[in-house]
Formats: sequence, structure tokens, C-alpha cells
Amino acid sequence: MISDPADLASKSTTELAIVADEIRDFLIHKVSRTGGHLGPNLGAVELTIALHRVFHSPHDVLLFDTGHQAYVHKILTGRESDFDSLRQAGGLSGYPSRSESEHDVIENSHASTALSYADGFAKAFALQESTRRAVAVIGDGALTGGMAWEALNNIGSAPQRPVVIVLNDNGRSYAPTVGGIASHLAVLRYEGNRNVFEDLGLAYIGPVDGHDIADLEHALRRAVRMNKPVVVHCLTRKGKGYLPAEQDDADRLHAIGPIGAAKKPTWTSVFADEITAIGAARPDVVCITAAMAEPAGLAGFAARFPDRMFDVGIAEQHAVTSAAGLAMAGMHPVVAIYSTFLNRAVDQLLMDVALHRQPVTFVLDRAGITGPDGPSHHGVWDSSILPVVPGLRLACPRDPARLRELLREAVDVNDGPTVVRYPKATATDDIPAVRRSGHCDVLLDSPGAQVLLVAVGPLAPACLAAADELCAQGVPATVVDPRWIAPIDPGLLKLAGAHRLVVAVEDTTTPGALGGRIAQALSANGSDTCAATFALPPRFLPHASRSEILRAHGLDAAGITTTVLKRLEALS
Repeated sequence: MISDPADLASKSTTELAIVADEIRDFLIHKVSRTGGHLGPNLGAVELTIALHRVFHSPHDVLLFDTGHQAYVHKILTGRESDFDSLRQAGGLSGYPSRSESEHDVIENSHASTALSYADGFAKAFALQESTRRAVAVIGDGALTGGMAWEALNNIGSAPQRPVVIVLNDNGRSYAPTVGGIASHLAVLRYEGNRNVFEDLGLAYIGPVDGHDIADLEHALRRAVRMNKPVVVHCLTRKGKGYLPAEQDDADRLHAIGPIGAAKKPTWTSVFADEITAIGAARPDVVCITAAMAEPAGLAGFAARFPDRMFDVGIAEQHAVTSAAGLAMAGMHPVVAIYSTFLNRAVDQLLMDVALHRQPVTFVLDRAGITGPDGPSHHGVWDSSILPVVPGLRLACPRDPARLRELLREAVDVNDGPTVVRYPKATATDDIPAVRRSGHCDVLLDSPGAQVLLVAVGPLAPACLAAADELCAQGVPATVVDPRWIAPIDPGLLKLAGAHRLVVAVEDTTTPGALGGRIAQALSANGSDTCAATFALPPRFLPHASRSEILRAHGLDAAGITTTVLKRLEALS
């Protein structure tokens, strides 16, 4: 296959078709073994080949929105041999990565941002009197995000600054694209009428067959000659060339795990069952998703209660404020979203939901360490940031039974926002409590214990295993699950004050973590108990499996044991 974009220049039309077929076969073979984003890349093969024939990366800047459609770009820029390590620890990233290649300019694994990057590059190139081009490849799903339209508003107002916007329109994000923009693009596919892009001041070329390299090249070269902001509307088929993907109505095999991987109950599937049961009992409960109904566990709810399920597209800020409006009108919205994507709507959570004390429940999937999707997808900020929101209650279940229990408690709250967070992982077995103290569950009660391990959510099994090891070394420890980690339960502070050392263990970033908040509260109460945070460092962590990353940072039984012993030694 091709190892450098320059190698494409001498290929004939027939040879380019062979290259496209080889790339598709390669992707199916490799991604089926490692897992990753298959469907989007199968649909972008010819488009990426044409881009690299017309533009000259890295001199011309190629920006992918989102970056999960950049596997072909990686192959064409010399990384074919790295695909066996795709999304593995120390291996090839599943998104563009600046540390991997000079051809990767932005990481961009969150949607609707490439046009803003392109606007910035175009402004810089104009000031520098550079001949470089800014080229943004944006999927139609990403056009449902508000940032894309903020950028189009600016790009269209500056006809003297050329930007090539390649609209990769396959009618889908995960599932079929929703909303007015999707309807407008559907009309353009068949009628080609005057369109919203031209009304915003951009030139428009298309629709173009996104699987015809010659037509694509012709359209892209025409866009370059226009020397102004222009949208090249390309029609592609997600999953093209792989029958299982083409026949997958749900998401065209958008993202897959390794073929043959065991299917076990996940935290998401537990939520999916419980929210549907809650919906049956509570007609006021409605659900909102940002283009991810099935991945976020809402497909069952949507099938059962279609009138109470709202997919707003990739528009997290709108989702949250819309939820506030629903709550003000007497409904109880459940916003199911990945933890990392809630970061985009913190202002709306603060000012539109919490300020008005509205009962909106946020269910944060992929909280904590997520694994192979890497630094942009680890959900390690929500439980550090959200405790500052006045009136917000934050729950972290340790097992499926607690997820069901805490979700029901959350939707019963009627005077402010609630949050339930859980990881991307196989669900653990239920862990019974020996007793309840306040709102906390005591999981292990050791007489005479000087150490209290505060096990936050799914780190409970590791804390219990560490307690067994500590006991074997003559250091008895009590283990408590706080269930609700914000605000801090007085019952937890009472337990903490009865121990010499308190270690709160959680997979969030250290600043803002529960241990620090416990220490502050104990100090304010005049307690001499030492409370410590045991969490993740405040930096972007690379991709690897969840267990590998937790182990690397000592958040397993052995690491917790070692940390406790060192802390006790320091107190001696």
C-alpha cells in the first residue's frame, strides 16, 4: 500500500481504485482484531485519497472532525505497520495525534471543532502571507454542534480568506443524523437548491460522489481555484465495502470491539434496563441524548417511550439547557451523556440548571478511566469539577444494585441537579454492605481499625482486597462506600473522625477529589484525623486498558496497600 502521500501522485485511476480496495481490506482485517472505529473509515477511503492527491500535507493543514474518520489518513502517511497496536498501550492512537506524525495537526476527538481550528489557521496564513491551505473534513453529524455554526458564521464573513470545508455527508453520526440541518442536507442530496451555506457567504460545490476519486479531485481542485471559503458536499456511505457494516441499521459498525470478545453485562446495560423500568413507573421522566442513544444506553427507553426520548444531535450545551426547560415545565429529564462530553456544558449546568434549582438528572457513562480512546475520552474531571456546583448531588455506585438504587434516588430529587457516574467496564458482582452509617455503606467493619478506606464507586473491590492484605500485615482497616460523594455526608465525616488515617480512593484527578474535600471538612471541625487523596495525577493520560492505567497509578489492591503503609509510616 501507500506509505507516503506523494506516492499517490503517479497512480492512474485504475491503480487508485486498487489502492482503495486494499485499504478497505486492511481496515476490516486490522480493526476487527484490535477494535476501533470501523464504519466511519470504510466510508472515507476515496475521500481521503483524493484529499492527499489535491493537497500537500503537512504544508496544507488537514483537519478531521471528528478524528475517528482519520484511519485512512494514518495509513497514507506512513503508519500502516503500526495498526496491530491500534488503541493498545503505547501503540497507535485511535485519533489523530500530534506526537505520532507531522501530518496530524489536531487531536480532535470531540466533535464540531474543526471549522473553528480552520478559521484560526486561515487567519494566521493570511497575516503571514502564506500559500498554505486550511482544509477541514467535517461529518454531517458534527454539523449538529453549535460550534460548527459559530465557525461558519465567521468563515463566511471573510471571503478573502480561503478555507476548504469538505462535508463528508453519510447521513449519520452514530445513528442517522437528526434535526433541521439533517433535513436540509437531505434536500441538497437530491435537489441541489440554494442552501444555507451560500446564505452564510460560502461558495458551495456538490453534491459529489464521495466514492469517485476523479469526481472528488475535480471538485477539490475547483474549490482551490475559487480562493475563498467553500463547502464541498461529498456523499459517502458509512461502512462501505463491508457487508456486516452496510447491513447494520444501528450505527453501521461505527465502533467495534475485537471480533470474538466475550459479551458480558456492562454498567451501561444495567442503566439501560433500569431507566426503562423507571420510565414505565414515572410518566414525567424523559430522556435526552446528544446523538448517542444506543451507546449511552437509551435505545430501549426510546423504543418503549418514543415521545419521551429526545436526541438533540451533537449539541451538549443545548441538551442541558433544554433539559432545564423541560424541568421548569414539570418533567424530570435524564440527560445520558459520556462524562468527557459533559465538560462542554458545565456553564449550562451551572447557570441554567443549578442556578434555577431544577431537578435534572445527569447520567455520566464512561466516567473515570475509559481506556483505549485515550486522553480526550477519560472521564476524570467530572467528580473533581462538579462538587463546586451549588446544590448538586453526585453519586458513584459500586455495583449494579447500587446503580439501580442510586438512579432511583436521583430521579426522586426535586430541588436541584443530580449526577450518577459509572465507568466503561464490565459490571462487577454486587457487594453487600454490613451496615449503613448515614447515607454511607460500610463494606468491612474491622474492630480497632486505625485506617478508613473510602472506596469510591467501582474501586470498592480493590479497596476490599487491599484491606484483606493490610489485615494480613497486622493493619486492620475499615472500608466504606460513601454512595453520594457530593455533598459530603455527615455520616462519612463521623466515621472518618474515628480513625487515625483516611484514604479516599477514586479514579478522578487529584485536585477537587473527595479526599481533599474530606480533609478540609475534618480540619474545619477541628479533627486531628489525617485524610489523604489517592487519585490520578492532573494531566492527560495516554490510551491503554482501564486496568492497565489504574494499575500504573497504584489504584489496584497492591498499590492501595503500599500507599496506606507509607502513609502510616509517615504518621509515626
